[in-house]
Amino acid sequence: MEGPRMSAERAPSPTRWWTLGIVALGTFMLMLDLSVVAVALPDIHESLRSSFADLQWVFDAYALTLAIFLVAAGSLADRHGRKKVFQVGFAVFTIASLACGLAGDATALSAFRAIQGVGAAIMFAVGPAMLSHEFHGKERATAFTVFGAAVGLAVATGPLIGGSLTSSLSWRWIFYFNVPIGVIALLIGIFRVRESMNRRAHPTDWPGLVTFSIALGALVFATIRAPEEGWTSAFTLTLYAASIGFLGLFLAIERRMGERAMFDLAFFRNPTFVGISLVAMIGNAGALPSIFFETSYLQNMLGMDAWEAGLRFLPLTIAMFVTGAISGSLIGKVPFRILLGTAPAVMATGLLFLNMTKADSAWTVLVPAFVIAGFGMGIFNPARAAVAVEVAEPAKSGVASGINETFQQVGIAVGIAGVGAFFQNRVADSFTNSEVGGQLGHDKADEAAQAISSGSLEAVAQEGGGAMRDQMLSAGQDAYMAAFHSAMNVCAALGFIAALIGFLVIRTKDLHRSAMPDIRPTTDRVTAV
Repeated sequence: MEGPRMSAERAPSPTRWWTLGIVALGTFMLMLDLSVVAVALPDIHESLRSSFADLQWVFDAYALTLAIFLVAAGSLADRHGRKKVFQVGFAVFTIASLACGLAGDATALSAFRAIQGVGAAIMFAVGPAMLSHEFHGKERATAFTVFGAAVGLAVATGPLIGGSLTSSLSWRWIFYFNVPIGVIALLIGIFRVRESMNRRAHPTDWPGLVTFSIALGALVFATIRAPEEGWTSAFTLTLYAASIGFLGLFLAIERRMGERAMFDLAFFRNPTFVGISLVAMIGNAGALPSIFFETSYLQNMLGMDAWEAGLRFLPLTIAMFVTGAISGSLIGKVPFRILLGTAPAVMATGLLFLNMTKADSAWTVLVPAFVIAGFGMGIFNPARAAVAVEVAEPAKSGVASGINETFQQVGIAVGIAGVGAFFQNRVADSFTNSEVGGQLGHDKADEAAQAISSGSLEAVAQEGGGAMRDQMLSAGQDAYMAAFHSAMNVCAALGFIAALIGFLVIRTKDLHRSAMPDIRPTTDRVTAV
């Protein structure tokens, strides 16, 4: 049980490095499963005959439940034991991974991905709180450096690992891959990780959890379905109205429950807590969709298979790995507002270089974007994880971490849905308004545009036959590239907005007084490195 600076808690634990290893491994696996599926999507599309919306759900079903259950997981862990809850999350994640690999259709895959996201939410929320409990002072900075590196490395290596498994075995192995690792990690956790908890933590806010789930689910579902149903259709508008209504109900419940709320609104009186939440949400709304579409470009425009596409992400991987390590060492020496303002700005600058791409470019045209954006993503992760925990008192670190991770996953879920819908609309507009689109007629052109968005350009061109084939291929490529450039510019704009918030809102002096003794809470000046 946590108390006011109990000597037993402050004494270094002999098993703390095992805790770091398990948390870093779990975090690597759960973040890997956000990006590893990217290069497998064409194979999933062909194997399960899935639509573009189905492919979005493979991402968003996971990100959605990740976002929904993060805060509840942090609260449960604080109350019932962080080790115990973390182990349950790891077990759910491992079993659901096996089920994903066995899925027989796109609906089943998305359903199992949602369950997998629940397990991931538990690990992601509880992991930083476990590190905060086990490590103090300079060692805590080291722990969060490793944690941030695990996040960055997973996002960066996801396409490479996914491509290797998909090309050498099948797309199902990107999920089977988790099973033996999960079993080994669970066994280590049983014997080598110590328990910590806060019995004074409040019980789970179930009314808040339900209303928040419905609000977020309706928002994402409406955004994914809107390109097919119509943005002003009764179906879409009803879902958006339901999302707004349940969000309002959620906020009313949280206000009434006070400190017992799923989202303790008192946290939001701290400007830095608001700032890191917004930076995490908006920055990730631009970052993860960019990887989704960069992978699509490599495979659907440049004709690479999963392994070849994954291999091309090595510049991003290396850049993220190197800067992740450097960023962790700067914690306590460089103000957080500098780190968390610079990171999304650098990422956004890199994404602008994607406007250089063409349908027949050499893949090396992506290298500047990969390297520069990778630098930004690598800087971001360790600093974000540290601020998310250090902005609250230790007894509430699990809840604070969970709220921040929720904002991050909301950004990913809404970003993929929103940028994906924008991309789909741009393809449809460009293709239907082309000369070939006019010859096909609106309905057939729109159907072809949906197929182009899903990665079936060659099949669309083949259906044209004869002289029409080359015209359809050219129009399809033009539509895809116009949409790709526009979507990446949207991602860059989101990055610049996140950077502005980071520079203006995040302040070191807002951190809790227990946060990293080597950080001076009253100044935001840069100290010598």
